[in-house]
Amino acid sequence: MSRPHGVCEKESAVPRSLATIIAVYAAICKELGRPLNFPGTDAGFHALYQSVDADLLARAIVWISTTGSCANQAFNVTNGDYFRWANVWPNLARFFEMEPGGVKTVRLAEEMRDKAQVWDRLVAKHNLVPIPLSARAVWSYADFNLARGYDVMSSTLKLRNAGFHECMDTERMFIEHFSRFRTQRAIP
Repeated sequence: MSRPHGVCEKESAVPRSLATIIAVYAAICKELGRPLNFPGTDAGFHALYQSVDADLLARAIVWISTTGSCANQAFNVTNGDYFRWANVWPNLARFFEMEPGGVKTVRLAEEMRDKAQVWDRLVAKHNLVPIPLSARAVWSYADFNLARGYDVMSSTLKLRNAGFHECMDTERMFIEHFSRFRTQRAIP
């Protein structure tokens, strides 16, 4: 069994991916002329956090399920690093050519309810793949992950000691996923 944190998918059509949600949120904020404010809590902005790339998670799950010594055990699976949104957020804003805003706590599940027209305008303006905003992002997933007011630190030592050693830089993962989303015409 695997226990991941903050799953990020490189395919933009997966709405329950922190990478997709952040990218869509950034596109809407930019279209509205807003800075890229962090929508979670101040405590969440400064707490340690972990994420996992969905492909790395899939490889770990296959490895765990096909390695006999891993039977009937649970393993934490993350990219292997820790980060603070406070340190990463300015670089994410830079990718989108936006000013990084401060913490502006909102519930994205509520804040994005009336943004379908903004999204439709972006889709038309930039010839994006026409997926409705309601199918593009699971806002409540971001609300849960970005509002945590405590450190999210799960040791992957058990997984490493068992023999699975893959890891990746989370900040680089976000930027690579965002670049891919542009190629996929999912975001401007």
